[in-house]
Amino acid sequence: MMQCLRRCLLLALTLALLLLLVGGLLVWSGWYNVSAVTQHWPPVFKLMEYAMRQSVRHHARPIEAPALNAVMASAGARHYERYCLQCHGAPGRAPDTAGLSMQPVPGPLSAAAHKWQARELYWIISNGIKMTGMPAWQAHLDERERWELVAYLQAMPQQPPQPALSGAQEETAPALPPGDIERGRVALTQYACQSCHRIPGVVGPATDVGPRLDSMASQAYVAGTLVNTAQQLARWILHPKRYKPNGAMPELGVTPQDAADMSAYLRSVDQSSTP
Repeated sequence: MMQCLRRCLLLALTLALLLLLVGGLLVWSGWYNVSAVTQHWPPVFKLMEYAMRQSVRHHARPIEAPALNAVMASAGARHYERYCLQCHGAPGRAPDTAGLSMQPVPGPLSAAAHKWQARELYWIISNGIKMTGMPAWQAHLDERERWELVAYLQAMPQQPPQPALSGAQEETAPALPPGDIERGRVALTQYACQSCHRIPGVVGPATDVGPRLDSMASQAYVAGTLVNTAQQLARWILHPKRYKPNGAMPELGVTPQDAADMSAYLRSVDQSSTP
């Protein structure tokens, strides 16, 4: 019995040392690509997301949330406009360019109240998240201002999307170039599409803010308004507000080539590969 136990311990120790050696070699070699254009492997992303969620839940437990009200939410909307919009966007409003291309992508906060409790949102706002680009605001916003932001995040799902600017529908639809499937997959990550949609072949959070973008080629219409062709899908990606002025899909400043590439990719994938 003791001999069997010793063998098991020796085997476990050997495996642990091998894993440590392999991990050390991977880090030393620089083989793992940290480019923001190349996404994490799905298992790596899921592990990081799970670890982050568990850490926030653990550290936020002692926090007691005050009563939040509409007055606080109104004040929080002003804080959001100043401090959060550039990275996270809002219903009908795109993030700034830097926010679109960050990896991991800043999540859409319109769904934050469904994923996090009030105390957890307060902890995230106060402390930030390491190696995500999310800063800690406790040195820049006082306690009440941070709770006002939480109140606004809880009210955001009921906020109507930002409508299109007047005259946005007057532009002439551009002639679109041919699309490239692989470029389209990369372009989807650089415009943060996976922050709102589940897309086959694109690593992102388990979000249901927007519809799943699988089986696009088999759908009769794009966004319920355009006959589904590669050109029409690309035109929707270019100017969603032209076709749905009050929709939640924002204008992202997509170039015609990127729109054509994204259309080509979305029409090439099927539902079976959706995570």
